[in-house]
Amino acid sequence: MRHGKKVNHLGRTDSHRKAMLANMATSLIKHKRISTTLAKAKALRTYVEPLITKSKNDTTHSRRTVFAYLQDKEVVTILFREVAEKVANRPGGYTRIIKLNNRLGDNAEMALIELVDYNEIYGKNVEAKEEKKTTRRGRSKSAAAPKAKEAKAETAEEVAPEAAPAEEAPATEEPKGE
Repeated sequence: MRHGKKVNHLGRTDSHRKAMLANMATSLIKHKRISTTLAKAKALRTYVEPLITKSKNDTTHSRRTVFAYLQDKEVVTILFREVAEKVANRPGGYTRIIKLNNRLGDNAEMALIELVDYNEIYGKNVEAKEEKKTTRRGRSKSAAAPKAKEAKAETAEEVAPEAAPAEEAPATEEPKGE
């Protein structure tokens, strides 16, 4: 019976699976996003998120623990310097999985796994949509009121200046004629 054994073996032996996940985690930390199958992406999420949580606490012990999983000094330094700074105030959920189209050869479900804080596309779209919403709401409600005030002001100005230009008009014409 498989009671309490939820790990997805991914059709590999234990050593092969650990090596593959370590390599995928290394690529994810280096490139900030990778494309893989959905099952591997879900397995990678459970593998890499505890390592990112460990990287928040920069001690020798946590560095050695993470190095035992990743086996790459450069990636460990990137993780503890760059990635840990970006996720310092995030309580969890450091990765995002986006489903892609199925692979052509074997119709496997593909996915894009990425570090959440490094995707600038989603941040820009959200901000742009919010700005558009606020400007549309602001323009639709406030645009009618200033136009009405401007129209009233223009009509008031038109009534008052009509009397004044009649008196000033001959004065401006005389210097032109001379």
